[in-house]
Amino acid sequence: MTATHASENLPAVPLTLEGASVLHQMFKIRWAAWRALDANSRAWILEEASNTLTSLEDRRSAAFAMLGHKGDLMLVHFREGFDQLGEVEATLAHTRLWDYIEQTSSYLSVVELGLYESSLKVFTSLTERGVEPNSEPWNAEIAETMERQRQAMRTRLYPEIPPAPYLCFYPMDRRRGEDKNWYRLPFAERQRQMAEHGEVGRRYAGTVKQIITGSIGFDDWEWGVDLFAEDPLVFKRLIYEMRFDEVSAVYALFGTFYVGRRLDRDGFRNLLTL
Repeated sequence: MTATHASENLPAVPLTLEGASVLHQMFKIRWAAWRALDANSRAWILEEASNTLTSLEDRRSAAFAMLGHKGDLMLVHFREGFDQLGEVEATLAHTRLWDYIEQTSSYLSVVELGLYESSLKVFTSLTERGVEPNSEPWNAEIAETMERQRQAMRTRLYPEIPPAPYLCFYPMDRRRGEDKNWYRLPFAERQRQMAEHGEVGRRYAGTVKQIITGSIGFDDWEWGVDLFAEDPLVFKRLIYEMRFDEVSAVYALFGTFYVGRRLDRDGFRNLLTL
């Protein structure tokens, strides 16, 4: 089988590694009800909520004061699995503060590392050797590749939430309409475009930390993107430059953008102190 023929018969779906489960929660504070409480009640509720958030933060959660009309508070939780995220939701719902905030949106996903380059190499090698897709030899080599990559990327699959003071979160899709459909492109072409896209991101590696999460089957969009930075202007520059990449200019659809400032314990208390 020639290399050209082999590349035309590669499996369509790239390999991916999945890691931490992630939940974003966006809230508005019910200010009228909060202000109606007496000072002692507000102080007690705020102390309980502060202690709860401090405990959650120790297990990879973070609070952000949102900018704009979309909400007042965003909580981001990274956990081992969905069961642990469910425990987070239950813990928060049992605080008294829950009676005075309204959840306006949420986003559920898992950390995802796309292995386009590795997939292309191993798929091409197997196909050129005449190994049938999904056969026992094929699956064994794929499993070996996945485990090797999983061990090498453990820290990226289960990351700590970066301490940067600013967060930009947004969901996105790849276009799949009648005219332009990402999922109908040949595998090698998708790999080429993703490699070009990645080159731009790597130029910002020293100023922004990016965490990609997959949400197909979990939420309304296909991926979530978290960007953490010291300077929020980096978000604008990075996203604007990436929109000139072919994969973004032709195939990307973007959802709602949420921007927030990181809150420590004192910052959280100041947000709710009248």
